[in-house]
Amino acid sequence: MKAVIIDDEKRTRELIAKLLESFNFGIETFPIGENVTSGMEAIKKVKPDLVFLDIQMPDGTGFDLLKMIPKKDFEVIFITAHEEFAIKAIKFSALDYILKPIDPEELRKSVQKAIESIDDKREESQFEALHQNMQPSQKRRLVLKTQESVHVVDLDNIIRCEADRNYTSFYLVDNKKILVSKTLKDYETLLTGHNFLRVQQSHLINLDFVDRYDKAHGGSVVMKDGSEVPISPAKREIFFKILDNL
Repeated sequence: MKAVIIDDEKRTRELIAKLLESFNFGIETFPIGENVTSGMEAIKKVKPDLVFLDIQMPDGTGFDLLKMIPKKDFEVIFITAHEEFAIKAIKFSALDYILKPIDPEELRKSVQKAIESIDDKREESQFEALHQNMQPSQKRRLVLKTQESVHVVDLDNIIRCEADRNYTSFYLVDNKKILVSKTLKDYETLLTGHNFLRVQQSHLINLDFVDRYDKAHGGSVVMKDGSEVPISPAKREIFFKILDNL
């Protein structure tokens, strides 16, 4: 397994290479990309299985580099300082990243995850979603990965999400349902600020699809697809306050 490390800081490249060697994953490292141009050359020359890719570089971004590669037959782990907008775009696209300064344990976890995914079919749709999610003027698209498929979903098409232990069911328009192996908490964090509200322990709803509030049986939210979602007393005041401002 070969890994190319692309970062404009030589110290970061060398640190990641040193840590990878210490993990004994059997990864041959190539810390030879310092910008978009040399990074492209390194990928063409090495033909890596894994690419560590800095987001901000002197001659462009890691996203610019990815757009220049027609067939991305490698796993990508982004390297970034704490840039909230970029990190959210990466998360929406179901891709991985590590933060600077590099934490060895976080790096180990990311690499382990990449190794486990290395034989999976890579989906260009994820990178297309990432490109759109990086545009502030564009609506966010959420990548949902199941065992069988990779789904790219417009947030406008999500009616609600429901927890099922460590899984989450997404209920979409046209009666579509997608089950993914992530917790509802993961998606609550991601969708906060996009008109979604967790109204109960097991339920996250898209407020654009609220039809009415039903007072019977302790109170529930009726969605436009006819589904009824219980609302906890603690969330009721927040729910009505948000509705008043819509």
